[in-house]
Amino acid sequence: MLNQLIALVSKNLRQLLRDRILHAVFGVALILLLAVPILSGFSMRQVQELAITLSLSTISLVLLVLALLLGSSSVWRDIERRYTASILTLPISRSTYIVAKFITISLFLILCGVLLFVASACVIPLAAKQYISALPIVWTNIIVAIAADVLKSMLIAMCAILLSSVSTSFFLPFFGSLAIFFAGSASQEVYEYLTGQFGQHISPITYKLIQFVYFLLPNFAAFDFKVHAVYSLSINIESFLYPLVYALIYLNLLLILTISIFNRRELP
Repeated sequence: MLNQLIALVSKNLRQLLRDRILHAVFGVALILLLAVPILSGFSMRQVQELAITLSLSTISLVLLVLALLLGSSSVWRDIERRYTASILTLPISRSTYIVAKFITISLFLILCGVLLFVASACVIPLAAKQYISALPIVWTNIIVAIAADVLKSMLIAMCAILLSSVSTSFFLPFFGSLAIFFAGSASQEVYEYLTGQFGQHISPITYKLIQFVYFLLPNFAAFDFKVHAVYSLSINIESFLYPLVYALIYLNLLLILTISIFNRRELP
């Protein structure tokens, strides 16, 4: 089974590396990062801070787009091309097929995160020279922020794979995962707002329903370390271990659910 998994991951990864759409997305990302020194120059006194913000925001956006595209088209594209009908006739289980898809997408997102960090490491010091900031550039904070964004994109991709395993079109997993991203990004603020004074004026049933949705959705706010990277704030080990463990548990639950659903699906 391990050899089959490695072979599938290798094959899928080669296909992704040849995908021209992904090349275009990555090319746009590099162009945006190269524009960071120019755009950050419009800030009078916070050139370094703006450069870090623009770089991290660009990386976060690119990883989101890649996660949505890869996760939404992973299973759906194979079914449309009748690829699953041929590969699953081999001694390869459906669970191995799904795990290979997730590992391939995760490796690709990690690779993109590393390459985009290297590009950011070139443009941020260049922009920072325009106006020397009192704050140092803490590269470990930037690495932590990018690593957290990679974890977040892996969660989004897994949500898209889950929806793709039950959908017969590209649109449900893409827009469904995008809706989950927006809801999961705002869920923490909504929950904190409801636990305050406003929560005393709503019915207990509504409060319990909102609380259930809050715990059901992935909490993407836990993966935001941009403020720490921009303003050189200290990051303790516990604050990063929490989203790491949270992501691993959530990913495993989604993976088990996806395999369970895909095993019961009738394929053409």
